[in-house]
Amino acid sequence: MPPSPDVSTAMKEVNEVQILRRQLAQFPRREEGQTMAEYGVVLAVITVAVFGALALLSGNIVNAISRVAGYIT
Repeated sequence: MPPSPDVSTAMKEVNEVQILRRQLAQFPRREEGQTMAEYGVVLAVITVAVFGALALLSGNIVNAISRVAGYIT
């Protein structure tokens, strides 16, 4: 005897809930793209590099600005 429509509808709903549960269980495991922590590390490295370059070139930068100021006055 085939199942009644109520039973088949209930089975379909149970299957849909099981599929949704599996998808939600996999959600936190996805590791696509960068996280905010990785962006923070990249930003910190770039910031250190820029400040290092400015520290190394600061004497030359001051001299260049002084020369330009001398030409203006």
